[in-house]
Amino acid sequence: MSDRSNVLPPGGAPLTPRMVRRVSIVCFLAWVFSVFDHTLFGTLLPEISADLGWSAGESTLVATWVTAGTFLVSLTVGPMLDRFGRRPALMITTAGAALTSGLSALTGGKLSMIGVRSFTGLGYSEEVVNSVYLNEVYGKNGKRGFMYSLVQSGWPVGALLGAALTALFLPSIGWRGVFLFATLPAAIIVVLARRLPESPVFVNMRHVRKLRAEGRTDEADAVAAAAGIESERAGELRDVFAPGLRLHTISLSAAWLLNWMGIQVFSVLGTTVLIQAKGVSFDSALLVLILANAAGFVGYLAHGYVGDRLGRRTTIIVGWTVGGVVMTAMLFGPAGFVIPLYALGLFFLTGPYAALLFYMGESFPAHVRGIGPNTAHIMGPVGAIAGSALLSVLIGAGLSMTVAAFCAGSLGMFGSGIAMLGTRKVAQNTADDVPEPVPAGVSTHAKEKL
Repeated sequence: MSDRSNVLPPGGAPLTPRMVRRVSIVCFLAWVFSVFDHTLFGTLLPEISADLGWSAGESTLVATWVTAGTFLVSLTVGPMLDRFGRRPALMITTAGAALTSGLSALTGGKLSMIGVRSFTGLGYSEEVVNSVYLNEVYGKNGKRGFMYSLVQSGWPVGALLGAALTALFLPSIGWRGVFLFATLPAAIIVVLARRLPESPVFVNMRHVRKLRAEGRTDEADAVAAAAGIESERAGELRDVFAPGLRLHTISLSAAWLLNWMGIQVFSVLGTTVLIQAKGVSFDSALLVLILANAAGFVGYLAHGYVGDRLGRRTTIIVGWTVGGVVMTAMLFGPAGFVIPLYALGLFFLTGPYAALLFYMGESFPAHVRGIGPNTAHIMGPVGAIAGSALLSVLIGAGLSMTVAAFCAGSLGMFGSGIAMLGTRKVAQNTADDVPEPVPAGVSTHAKEKL
């Protein structure tokens, strides 16, 4: 007779509550400073352009190519998660954000800036690493969606921190100094992440691989059964497009692309839309953006909480659909309701990502839990490019900013909610890929019979 401690390897059991909290804090900080770096470029672009002598058209072109480079670099994160592990991926993506910030300070032209800032794709994909890592660390906790939403809320925190520190330090140290400053906290997080444990799920998968490679099939089967592992091999791209996952992967990818069209129009280009579509002054638009980030923070927590109770998939679909309605009302409604409607629209636009990222982690089998979510996630930059391009084409064709923003932004939000209807329904908090304690004196084989 043997209990689970004699079956699973060291590190294969669930983490202690204290360690779970430590992992959550480090992941939150890693995301905050990855967002800090990711948003710095857009914030500092006017200063960079003025210093390097770029025209408005040149700066826009550089930003477009940086987005394309971000997409290409993001492709590496999924395979990294499934082959090397969750903790190494956390360290690499955070180190990528630190390195990108540091090297950005040394750039001297368009090509070098595009090459360096393309690696912000690592920092952008850090949220995928968090979703996979924390999904496996939290186990079957019924509040794990809300716990993850606290980590995911690092986006508005990082964006506000970047804006505040830029305003504070830019006059004295310039845009290059701000980039250098952003390197230090991210580098510290890499050191902290090095002391974290690997997720129990990946430890067990790695151990099963080792046993099978040594020809110890029975032992490998026992560990796989105790850990609830369907397959221990590292997943490949073709696996997420196999018949059982194909529709799910395509639907998720379409949802990311379409929703990021809305994000590009209403969040990234929010000041432009408010000024040209609703006649809001520039100072008022900046105030709205600050309020919107606060609304986004509350939106993450609210959707994480509701997702635990009503289901994450349902929460995402309803949230984005309602958001599309609210943004449409903001565009075509009275000017007096612009600010509350815009803030509420961003509440429903960005808030569901707290549920979405965690849902993606639990909707794919463990062996493709990195490459599956990342395949959908990388469609975000594609959607951003599509949103900007469609907005420009519609305005160039003579449509008003109001109508153009509705077509490129609101319809994108509606479309993302519809696309989510094609995704898998997941029985939340009942996944068997995170091991549970086996009662003392009960063998693994006896547990299987039970």
